[in-house]
Amino acid sequence: MNITRTLAALSLGLAAASISQAAEPLRIGLVLPMSGPFSSYGQNIENGVKLYLQEHGDTFAGRKVQVILKDDTGAAPEVSRRAAQELIVRDKVDILAGFAMTPGALAVAPVATEGKVPMIVMNAGTSSLPGKSPYIVRTSAAVPQYTVPLGPWAVKNGLKKVFTVVADFGPGHDAERYFTQSFTEAGGQIAGAVRVPLKNPDFGPFLQRIKDAKPDALFLFLPTGEQPVAFFKGFNERDLGKAGIKVIATGDLTAEDSIDAMGDHVLGVVTAHQYSEAHDSPENKAFTQAYYKAYPNQRPNFMAVAGYDGMHLINAALEKTKGDASAAKFMSAVRGMSFVSARGPITIDPETRDINQTIYIRKVERVAGKLQNVEFDDSLKDYKNPIKE
Repeated sequence: MNITRTLAALSLGLAAASISQAAEPLRIGLVLPMSGPFSSYGQNIENGVKLYLQEHGDTFAGRKVQVILKDDTGAAPEVSRRAAQELIVRDKVDILAGFAMTPGALAVAPVATEGKVPMIVMNAGTSSLPGKSPYIVRTSAAVPQYTVPLGPWAVKNGLKKVFTVVADFGPGHDAERYFTQSFTEAGGQIAGAVRVPLKNPDFGPFLQRIKDAKPDALFLFLPTGEQPVAFFKGFNERDLGKAGIKVIATGDLTAEDSIDAMGDHVLGVVTAHQYSEAHDSPENKAFTQAYYKAYPNQRPNFMAVAGYDGMHLINAALEKTKGDASAAKFMSAVRGMSFVSARGPITIDPETRDINQTIYIRKVERVAGKLQNVEFDDSLKDYKNPIKE
């Protein structure tokens, strides 16, 4: 009888401990640039995160969600690393998320590995990033996904001599490398190449070099925000468009939060990317309507979608693990996970932990008075990062 009572008491104790553990808050450490030149990145991703919680509630698998936001100021790897360390050691977060810029994500990767904490990358696009830690999963895109397809597309459409201009940091180097490779393999010729500083570049000398080279087109990769606005202002002032030079670019160049500032200068620009505000699907219609309601003076872009999808992924993983956010169980749960996003169907590749998704070829057009990235080719479905590091 005593043994029976002891076992019953032990069983009740374990059950109580299990309930207590399940009731523990789920702490998510969000590392984003909320100040500095890339603060719009942080704002857009945070908007997506907050919108998901507004729509789906702040409890995942019985655990109250607590989001702890740290400002890493932009491309400042030491600040990002320190923020992640504080979140793990002091704030005891279960999951790290955010990471708008590659330098910060690379700096935090070993911190996540050492702390055995899942790390959800919501923007940084350097191809090799998921390989830097077994705990990284990406909900944005790898740069080669939207640069490699533009090479053969350009040649097929008569743009056989191209000048490349990219920002001088990891994703820019990726963009230059992989576009050049796919373009030349398709029969194209590179007329020239420049890398511009990440901060406060003077585009004047670069624009003159482009004009002198007389290419059919310019391939452009710049961080969304102020730089593309300044670039297209100079492009127009120097009459490069009138000289017959087309622009093909990665889709972040014409992101919805900055496209209006560029104005009609970007009409006709062809880009490749994973999300457009104008994407025609029930899921995107619901997302954009909710976004307009939550943020009346803002337009949703690809970063907001990646933040929203990142929270969806965390919620779905916790449902599978019954609330267990330990790295091994969480990473097992996200491998191969699929769902329909505002951008279309997405899957976390079970081998690479990178994202597979449709990449769209789009053209900037004015639709109902608004500049939009209008998709005209969606043949690249379930498209993996084409580069194996």
